[in-house]
Amino acid sequence: MSATETKQRILDAAFAEFAEYGVAGARVDRIAKNAQCNKNLIYVYFDNKETLFATVLQRHLSDAYAGARFDPDDLPGLAGRVFDLARSRPDVYRLLAWATLERTAALPPTREQEHDRKLELLRERQKTGALRDDISPTLLLMAVLALATAWSPDFPFGRTANPSADLPDEEVRAAVVRMVADITGQREKA
Repeated sequence: MSATETKQRILDAAFAEFAEYGVAGARVDRIAKNAQCNKNLIYVYFDNKETLFATVLQRHLSDAYAGARFDPDDLPGLAGRVFDLARSRPDVYRLLAWATLERTAALPPTREQEHDRKLELLRERQKTGALRDDISPTLLLMAVLALATAWSPDFPFGRTANPSADLPDEEVRAAVVRMVADITGQREKA
């Protein structure tokens, strides 16, 4: 088995472990067992558990950013795409939640860079009048993402807090997109 294949098995096993247990609860022994490799190889390739977590997080954040294409002129559409990703890949959002809650591993710099890029695009739209300017870009982006992920399986005030709410995903998604359209003054692009 090549080093590349072994690293990939470690990353796959680590993703499952971190998404389930977070950094503090994850065990390198379990990762090694599930990756079918020697525990020492994890340290050889990734130095420590926190570096391994940061590597896994970076990889999956890149996938999430690619899947949730950001268009500052279509924030309702962004909400719909993020909703779809959160429903189809709850493990990625759970991993991000662990990163936010634990703050034990450094977040990848690309996360902050991507966030700053989005805020600047929103500021530009506000300056041109293409987007309402009575809400800060930071709060606007936060509201869009919070609404889009609120019904994901791990959000504490969404479906988990309302287990008897038998709302179909299509209905929730449509409502989220409408709410974001109302907040932003935009309409979803076709």
